[in-house]
Amino acid sequence: MVGALQYLTMTRPDIAYAVNMVSQFMHAPRTTHLHVVKKKFRYLQGTLDYGLYLYSSSSPTVVIAYSDADWAGYPNTRRSTIGYAFFLGKNLISWRSKKQPTVSKSSTEAEYRAIAYTTAETIWLKQLLADIGHFLRRPVIVYCDNVSATYLTANPVHHDRSKHIDVDYHFVREMVAKGGLIVRHVPTRSQVADIFTKGLSTDLFTKHRTNLSVVSPRKD
Repeated sequence: MVGALQYLTMTRPDIAYAVNMVSQFMHAPRTTHLHVVKKKFRYLQGTLDYGLYLYSSSSPTVVIAYSDADWAGYPNTRRSTIGYAFFLGKNLISWRSKKQPTVSKSSTEAEYRAIAYTTAETIWLKQLLADIGHFLRRPVIVYCDNVSATYLTANPVHHDRSKHIDVDYHFVREMVAKGGLIVRHVPTRSQVADIFTKGLSTDLFTKHRTNLSVVSPRKD
């Protein structure tokens, strides 16, 4: 059942977080996990006509991304969940919900590591677009709702609070310095990637689902 849901996330990004959570317990599932999976199937039963809508556009190629992390969201291990979403114009082209492999000591570190994952995906997407003849003339804008992590990407000074972050993740700064990446702050309520990192209220979940272009077919 979970395997089927994993395949479905390719066209239904709105269930990515829930599928990521239940996938953590496939080695030793319990009754409570089965109830969560069944609940997700009931949700899908009520939204069978929903899918990822793609828009046609003749505007210049512009890529923006949203990056988010739920600090210490796993109560057993205190690891964080990261999520990102990439838009090519209005179209969602890449997304992810993933548990961080290590424990982050602060929300800033968790958010900064999320930006690092987003930066790695940015590099891959830019190369992919270049391979098919679409070159990005503008830097990719990454929106993050953590002010400290946003400042950290552009500040060359190593503060005491950032020394514990692995050096490998500081390639984000290099991307910013080269002009290929711009990290900006976005209010939490407008953070689309929230849907990939935590459970949300019905209103906020519906809002972000629509922003991801997961909608029912338009009627003429």
